[in-house]
Amino acid sequence: MKKIYLRDMEERISPLRGFLALSPLIMFLLLYLALSLLVGDFYAMPITVAFLLSCLYSLVVLRGRSVSDRFQVLTEGASSPSLLLMIWIFILAGAFASAAKGMGAIDATVNLTLAVMPESLILPGLFLAACFVSLSVGTSVGTIAALTPIAAGIAGQTGQSLPMIVAIVVGGAYFGDNLSFISDTTIMATRTQGCEMSDKFRMNLRIALPAAIITMILYAFIGYEQNALATTNEIDYIRVLPYLFVLIAAIAGMNVMLVLTIGTLLALGMGLSLGAFDVIGGMKAMGEGIMGMSELIIVTLMAGGLIGVIRQAGGIDFLLQQLTRHIRGRRGAECSIAALVTLTDLCTANNTIAILTVGPLAREISSHYGVDPRRSACLLDTFSCFAQGLIPYGAQMLIACGLAAVNPLEIIPYLYYPYILGVIATIYIFIHHEQKQVH
Repeated sequence: MKKIYLRDMEERISPLRGFLALSPLIMFLLLYLALSLLVGDFYAMPITVAFLLSCLYSLVVLRGRSVSDRFQVLTEGASSPSLLLMIWIFILAGAFASAAKGMGAIDATVNLTLAVMPESLILPGLFLAACFVSLSVGTSVGTIAALTPIAAGIAGQTGQSLPMIVAIVVGGAYFGDNLSFISDTTIMATRTQGCEMSDKFRMNLRIALPAAIITMILYAFIGYEQNALATTNEIDYIRVLPYLFVLIAAIAGMNVMLVLTIGTLLALGMGLSLGAFDVIGGMKAMGEGIMGMSELIIVTLMAGGLIGVIRQAGGIDFLLQQLTRHIRGRRGAECSIAALVTLTDLCTANNTIAILTVGPLAREISSHYGVDPRRSACLLDTFSCFAQGLIPYGAQMLIACGLAAVNPLEIIPYLYYPYILGVIATIYIFIHHEQKQVH
């Protein structure tokens, strides 16, 4: 039987060149993650400095190019359309969150949430809300932008750990991003594997639903043990309207940027009418919200540039090349698909891009080793979501940290859902099912 995959490429990437291409990412992880853990202080190394040093080092990796050409590669990576669109979402989310906070929408929404929800169920209830919203809107970033300010307010009112509360929202957001019919990762996974979204959904639910149930039980136990304090503040239902609009509009399928724009204008208008601030005060609130996202925007640009250099230097191709060399049987093929999309996501910090990169190769592997396309689509989507929970520089983690003013490394230990999802998905690979092949 003919060997396929990257052995048919015109150029093979040597191990030395491959590891050199990946070394900027390794350097970032050592500077930021390892150093912070070593000194026991998550704020010891600013993430902006870690990315800057790694970006400057990455220029050395691009051999045989002029200095201007190397910076051009870095710039092109930082200016991809999808990355710039994400930055616009960050800007609008910052403006909305600050305007809504200034006119009292966040406090009112938090008080309403604590009033209607039993105190022992606040944590699992928040996770369930994030799951439902993300499943409805199909975007983890949009869900996090809408719910993180509320989560931060709940943490302040109840005395719960802020990183844990934020992690609950982020974890729930991954649930819908993995399953929703309108999620870009679901669309990309099914298109690259040639299967129907409904078929992939039913099969993917076998992995995601048990993970979500286990996570809810875990949060219920934690919430019961911590015995959160209920709020006694009066609820101002009028001030809840901006957040109510954002949630309803998002669930209805409105574009997330349009949702945040209208939500910001609604919060600004209501703040003026209720006397929460004057025109100048409202503009200052929006400005402070936007500037509060400045570090996040800078980090996003530098991360995009770093990833662009790694891709241009051959780092992604090297991973694909190495992980397809020794596939043996169907389970080996599925393990390779899972490893490919996980490592690619770690290098690109974007689950959609990771699926797009690995998808065509995964389809070739699936066809060659008899893997059901529905299973390969599930593995691509699920393990990319799992990988997003491992990295402190993913878009979901960064926007949550920007809105809640916490360090990414403080959130990661509490991200139970993606870890449980990864374990169940791994078990899923080794459970044999006699299935009808889907073409």
